[in-house]
Amino acid sequence: QVQLVESGGGLVQAGGSLRLSCVASGNIFSIGAMAWYRQAPGKQREWVASITGVGSTIYADSVKGRFTISRDNAKNTVYLQMNNLKPEDTAVYYCNAEISLAVDTPLYEYWGQGTPVTVSS
Repeated sequence: QVQLVESGGGLVQAGGSLRLSCVASGNIFSIGAMAWYRQAPGKQREWVASITGVGSTIYADSVKGRFTISRDNAKNTVYLQMNNLKPEDTAVYYCNAEISLAVDTPLYEYWGQGTPVTVSS
């Protein structure tokens, strides 16, 4: 059983910062890429940022220069530092990870339950 648990969401004023965390736990052999997605009210879930197992990162244009994704492999944790937040960043933020449960087994995709972020103007 694998769980991804996000934390760090909340209410912040425009221009402020938040740091999201996501911890993977359970019967984990290895973790590949990790990512953050978000879903605003009435909209489809959209990809925000990804980080590979060796630390290569990529960002959606809407957050580039404001958000930073990082990971601590020893803690099975991925972070999302969000600076200069805008009202349009308001959404539920979800953690995503590719996880293998044993040697020579494929990576499966897992999702967290989400943490809400509200940015007031």
